[in-house]
Amino acid sequence: MPFNRHRRLRQNEAIRKMIREHHIHTEDLIYPIFVVAGEGVKEEVPSMPGVFHFSIDQLQEEIQEVMDLGITSIIVFGVPAEKDECGSGADHEQGIVQSAIRHIKASFPQLYVISDTCLCQFTSHGHCGVIENREVANDASLERLVSTAISQAQAGADMIAPSNMMDGFVAAIRQGLDEAGFTDTPILSYAVKYASSFYGPFRDAAHSTPQFGDRRTYQMDPANAREALREAYSDVEEGADLLMVKPGLAYLDIIHRIRETFHLPIVAYQVSGEYAMIKAAAQNGWIEEKQVVLESMTSFKRAGADMILTYYAKDIARWQLN
Repeated sequence: MPFNRHRRLRQNEAIRKMIREHHIHTEDLIYPIFVVAGEGVKEEVPSMPGVFHFSIDQLQEEIQEVMDLGITSIIVFGVPAEKDECGSGADHEQGIVQSAIRHIKASFPQLYVISDTCLCQFTSHGHCGVIENREVANDASLERLVSTAISQAQAGADMIAPSNMMDGFVAAIRQGLDEAGFTDTPILSYAVKYASSFYGPFRDAAHSTPQFGDRRTYQMDPANAREALREAYSDVEEGADLLMVKPGLAYLDIIHRIRETFHLPIVAYQVSGEYAMIKAAAQNGWIEEKQVVLESMTSFKRAGADMILTYYAKDIARWQLN
């Protein structure tokens, strides 16, 4: 009885590489950097081995390494020295993110710098918007987010990445950027951001754990898939240039749905919890770190992601160079 011999195309590494459908390129990677107030600071985040807080004066060596590895884009997260109810540091001309962007662009003008646009790191309550009667007020939050986006663009950000999940945030930021003269500044929308349990280490890194309640009134229910399409449709209509799905690995089906529905570039965020789990298992000798990371990256690409935001970006670049 005749049968197909699929193994003909798996006999050795040469043929396997020839027919490989998806590849990870260094240019596909976005590397996150956490910038903190102070001087002489380079401190490892306890829950994220290999990820550090940097004060601005310590960024030079880190950015130079990023450039030498061939990574062409970073995203900047800022952790201010002081916080208040309205997150006034988020849009301050001398804010931590704005100062870091100016410093980076002055020394590395060719590096593509994306700014995270949210309030959670800057508010004393840890929520992504303005609080009224112990609730996150959507429209009042939009005003603060627009002001933050404009200030980041003025500082030299090449792209704005709003991660707040307020209704109408893309439309508001697009209008604000256009009116401020930044019509060519693209928006990477955190279009599909779930209220995930995988964010714990990030909140450790960004000092942004909510002081009351949670974020389920604005981030998405992990059980919902059709809602992801509604969210993405809104952001596309409002002017988003790229769409992000966050987290990544537990939501490969969502990445695929977004890819099949829209023609904009898609970004997958391999979040802090995913990174920390792989690190912990690798440090215990339970898995082969490099192979698991590269397999995870391939899964993002196979699902339909064009780019991947990952704390492993430098490691992946090193592995490819070697």
